[in-house]
Amino acid sequence: MKTFDDLKSQWQEQALPETPKDGSKLVLKKIDFLQSKHRITNRVLLTTVLVLIGFFFYINAYKYMVVTVGLLLMIGTLLIRVSIEYFSIRNLKKLNVTKDAIAFKADMIAYYKARLKTHYIATPIIIFFYAVGFYLLLPSFKQSLSKGFYTYVWVSAIVLLFIIGFFIGREIKKELGILKKIT
Repeated sequence: MKTFDDLKSQWQEQALPETPKDGSKLVLKKIDFLQSKHRITNRVLLTTVLVLIGFFFYINAYKYMVVTVGLLLMIGTLLIRVSIEYFSIRNLKKLNVTKDAIAFKADMIAYYKARLKTHYIATPIIIFFYAVGFYLLLPSFKQSLSKGFYTYVWVSAIVLLFIIGFFIGREIKKELGILKKIT
């Protein structure tokens, strides 16, 4: 039993990590930054939704079933993502920073796990169905656009998918890094 008692005394003699002077301010600053990023994301997504809705009525998409389904898939996936971000902002605002450190950390870990699900499950599904919606529009584009412009739309969509995928990945990595530091 002597070894256990030695370990126990060594454990109790460890110096406690020093609490940063502005630790709570730093956490609040990072939470505000995350909320701001969520709001910007929602504004961009809602602007895209409005453009797609305008496009829907501009081309009279409701007359063509495939075009309607494609645009509704694109609009629907963006609205789902907006609602996910809205609830994420709401949950982030609900975090009580006046709680003791252990309880706050538990809340942050729960929030972090929810964001992991958003980024690694919901986001790929949303991107997939958005791409399916776009793919459904391609035959209509091919019929109504010149061959050169159709090729431009097709190629630029692929390039944009990779560029947007890169930026989404980078932003996810940043957000998860911030959340990891807070937790």
